[in-house]
Amino acid sequence: MKLRIATWNIHKGVSALGRRPRVHGIKQALAGIGADIVFLQEVQGRHDLLAIKHANWPSQSQHEFLAADTQHSAYGKNAVYDHGHHGNALLSNFPITAVRNHDVSDHAFESRGILHCIVTIDSQIIHCYVVHLGLFAGSRLRQTDALIEAVSTSAPSDVPLLIAGDFNDWTNSLSESLCERLGVTEVFDRHLTASRFGSYLRRLSGRGPRKAPARTFPAAMPVLQLDRIYVRGFDVVDAKVLFGASWARLSDHAPIMTELILKPANHLLSPDAPTEMTHASG
Repeated sequence: MKLRIATWNIHKGVSALGRRPRVHGIKQALAGIGADIVFLQEVQGRHDLLAIKHANWPSQSQHEFLAADTQHSAYGKNAVYDHGHHGNALLSNFPITAVRNHDVSDHAFESRGILHCIVTIDSQIIHCYVVHLGLFAGSRLRQTDALIEAVSTSAPSDVPLLIAGDFNDWTNSLSESLCERLGVTEVFDRHLTASRFGSYLRRLSGRGPRKAPARTFPAAMPVLQLDRIYVRGFDVVDAKVLFGASWARLSDHAPIMTELILKPANHLLSPDAPTEMTHASG
């Protein structure tokens, strides 16, 4: 089965200084992408001040507004303040049968979480993890260890996985550990950025091709490699960054979209799904 997967940091659905709502344009853009599963970061669950200020501010939480009546959705609250909260979200064309939010905040100034959802496709279980890591290198390293621990303890080693989001990993220092310890692949690993001569030298040295994560920030002309999609149990058909002026008007991050083929799996949905996870809204 072929699936289209996307990840996008939507900057709370507002313009750079929070002056104008962007969530309606984001909804239209997501409809245009047509992804089967969407991993979202910086999603407003509630913002009372913006709701008062803007007449067209959605009455629903942003994940419910974006999912509308056509998709299932789940939300993990991370940052809480007097007038609202925001966090990660998952939108899915397929049922979300269980949800758990892991708090991986590393210090008082950044609230971060990992939203774990179980999605079922024709009774086949897919474990999805929506990630938003911190701005500091030490925090990201510890949060990556927490992610590896969460995945290792919640998903069987042969189950299909999707791990996606904003890793803030512009130095690409986390991928090797994730790939080795979880058996995942980043969807852009097959895209080479080295010159032919550089690739030849790397093959001679036995190091293999140089990995090339996507550049997703800033959205108008991406330079930094912040966002990732890691997969296990899938074949990667294609991967691309959606960037340019129209995307920059919606968020400071450019979304990543990938086409995957789901491999046959050994695990199907059963009544003994993890009891510590709660059921999602759909």
